[in-house]
Amino acid sequence: MTNPPSRPAPPAQRDPEPTAPPAQPDPEPTDPPPAAPGPPAADGTELDRATRTISAALRPWSGAMGRAGSHAAQAVLLATVAVGFVWLLLQVKLVVVAVLVALILAAAVSPLVRWLVGKGWSRLWATVAAFLGILALLGGIVAGIVLAVRSEWDSLVSSATEGWRELQDWVTSGPLPVDTAAIGAAARQATEFVASGSFASSFAGNALTGITAATEFLAGTTLMVVILFFFLKDGPKMLNFALRWFRGSVRAKLAESADRGAEVLGGYVRGTAIVALVDAVIIGLGLAIVGVPLALPLAVIVFIGAFIPIVGATVAGILAALVALVTNGPVAALVVVAIVIAVNQIEGDLLQPVVMGRTLSLHALAVLLALTVGTLVGGIFGAILAVPYTALAWTLVQVWTSQYQAGEDPVLGEDPLSPKDRVEAKATMAQRWKYERMRRQHRRGRRLGAADQERGKANTHDDAGAAGR
Repeated sequence: MTNPPSRPAPPAQRDPEPTAPPAQPDPEPTDPPPAAPGPPAADGTELDRATRTISAALRPWSGAMGRAGSHAAQAVLLATVAVGFVWLLLQVKLVVVAVLVALILAAAVSPLVRWLVGKGWSRLWATVAAFLGILALLGGIVAGIVLAVRSEWDSLVSSATEGWRELQDWVTSGPLPVDTAAIGAAARQATEFVASGSFASSFAGNALTGITAATEFLAGTTLMVVILFFFLKDGPKMLNFALRWFRGSVRAKLAESADRGAEVLGGYVRGTAIVALVDAVIIGLGLAIVGVPLALPLAVIVFIGAFIPIVGATVAGILAALVALVTNGPVAALVVVAIVIAVNQIEGDLLQPVVMGRTLSLHALAVLLALTVGTLVGGIFGAILAVPYTALAWTLVQVWTSQYQAGEDPVLGEDPLSPKDRVEAKATMAQRWKYERMRRQHRRGRRLGAADQERGKANTHDDAGAAGR
């Protein structure tokens, strides 16, 4: 049998080739919107010419002398602004002094207000109680000073003057080579100036303006009392209002500045008052034991002088020694000097570290410079307020700066700033947690005007919807 012929295999079916979609007609080109009218563009030639002109004008300032001149001009500008600001403050110095005194007193008394509020008192009654207490204390101190000094002021002045003369005689007749002619010439010049017409006219002018000075003093005192009351009553609200304008790290640093500033000012006033009271009591008892007849007014002067660091205690001690020299002789004067030196040593080594702690953290040179500048600018009030506000400025610098390298350095050696004197060591754990919460908070501010309230609500709803999606 023959096999039937095999059929050829059917061709493999191919997948149909994809057909391209029909081409869409290109959209008709549309004309671009007309550009806003503006100044005609400068061609390349004019631009190059302007660039060369500016470069030629700036070429003298590109060298070392030019940069130095630029920095000098900036320094002069900043100094001019600072001088203008100080001049403006001097024009309203009555208000400035009232605010500064009220601020430092409020910082000293505010812990008492907080303590009374914690005991269940209302903020208003706690403020009234603390306010009346500080007014009674200050009034009693002023009345005591006036009563103690007024009756014996003439004797005190004459004794101090006679003591200075005896000291001058002892110096000129002693073994030390002192030019007596120079001392006599200086004394004659001082006498001639006092007897001259210019001094008399100046004294008369001061006497004629005494009523104005008294009026300004009463006005400043009244203003200070009013400002102090509102600082005690609404101080936390004022700080809350000020902090709400800032967010994040700026708010945290401002809050830390307020806390550290209140500690510095309040601690300085409380500590200085305690130290002044102890100095006055010890020196007054020493003068009474030695037999100096003006012990009470001298103790009052010591109390007042203690509020002017370094200089006040020295001047009060010299005055007490001069009075003792006239009334009791040189031996008693040396005993008074020894008492004053001993009290100053006890104050510096024991009282201030225990009572004031590290409130100031200022070098002695910084204190002297602050006293000098404060006295030249503001007189006696400037001398009293210069040191605490210098300490406040140094505290604010520590809060806001990040350039200081703390700790030991392999090249510079030991850090001159003690770790206990840094502001970070003075913050409590609760304050640190508060600052950290403020630093992490970035909540938006709310518009205060009625015209923007609806737009603010719409933005809030949009943000909430986006967060839900």
